Amino acid sequence: MFFKTVVVIVRFLVRILNGKTEIQNREYIPQDTVYIIAAPHRSLLDPVFISFGVYPHVFSSMAKQELFKGRFMKWLLFHMKAFPVNRENPGPSALKQPVSILKEGKTSLLIFPTGSRHSAEIKGGTSSIAKLAGVPILPVVYQGPLTFKDLIKRKKATVRFGKPIYLPKDKRISREELAAYDELLGTTFRQLDQEIDPDFVYIAQ
Repeated sequence: MFFKTVVVIVRFLVRILNGKTEIQNREYIPQDTVYIIAAPHRSLLDPVFISFGVYPHVFSSMAKQELFKGRFMKWLLFHMKAFPVNRENPGPSALKQPVSILKEGKTSLLIFPTGSRHSAEIKGGTSSIAKLAGVPILPVVYQGPLTFKDLIKRKKATVRFGKPIYLPKDKRISREELAAYDELLGTTFRQLDQEIDPDFVYIAQ
């Protein structure tokens, strides 16, 4: 599969440049179902290192539609299981498409609940997708190189997973309860960051 082949090649190159990535709590990754991978968005390298952590699992991801303009980038993104989203006007497809992907049961889904690399605020939607698709949310944080320059400086890279969050399947959940699950993600991200490094502070670049 194209996705797995790319991950293996990139992982090999990153290991040469930056050393081995430390993956913590890999045992929390669900093995009997697809799931939502939820992470704070800090760098264009986030999906790269997260893919190392969940390998050999494959995931789809949302990408802003502007990235799909060039013929090569469009081809590459589609083969890497990415799909376009209009961030300015997301519309119903922002929920419908990821839910459909998860219900197919072939790939998991990577979501950045913070949206932008320049914000730590949790946006709503992740718990709604999890509830509609009937899948767990796997929280994860990445600390390490944020730029290619950091890579060649061999800055330590760590990916740490948290325990999966399971939403109740057999009862309705109010908007307030869904919002509480989204906020729980923010709390979990902070906890995981501190477990890696108690002094960690993210500075957007």
